[in-house]
Amino acid sequence: MSSHVNGAGRLFGGQLMEWIDVVAAVAARRHTRSDVTLAAVDALEFIAPVHMNDTVLLSADVTWTGRTSLEVCVETFVEHLTGRRQLVNRAYLVFVAVDDAGKPRQIPPLTVTTAAQRQEWQQAEVRRAHRLGQRQFGQSKAPGETDA
Repeated sequence: MSSHVNGAGRLFGGQLMEWIDVVAAVAARRHTRSDVTLAAVDALEFIAPVHMNDTVLLSADVTWTGRTSLEVCVETFVEHLTGRRQLVNRAYLVFVAVDDAGKPRQIPPLTVTTAAQRQEWQQAEVRRAHRLGQRQFGQSKAPGETDA
């Protein structure tokens, strides 16, 4: 839609971020089988522009789980008429599963079976350690994010 692009015909970054949030939340809800709340956006990387009339595909995967929180990776692609897909954005979002009272609730663990999944898990652990380390330097804990 023309309301989603700027004067140069490129998709607004904020519009893409909204779509990423929605797709990531769907993946998080499917895994946790509960409501979730966004706790952090980590490593949002704009790699290439999206132009008016491009076909945009977003794909989300859970990459890490803790006791009540989980990380979701969303990759955004532009699909060309040839069928070739070009990665244009990658983002990692952290969600916390919540019960009916809005309190964190325990979630099912992620089953990691492939080498690629193990690598994503290890990288998620590094991102998590970085977030937790930032708290020691005066930055507050993300709303709803737990230490597990």
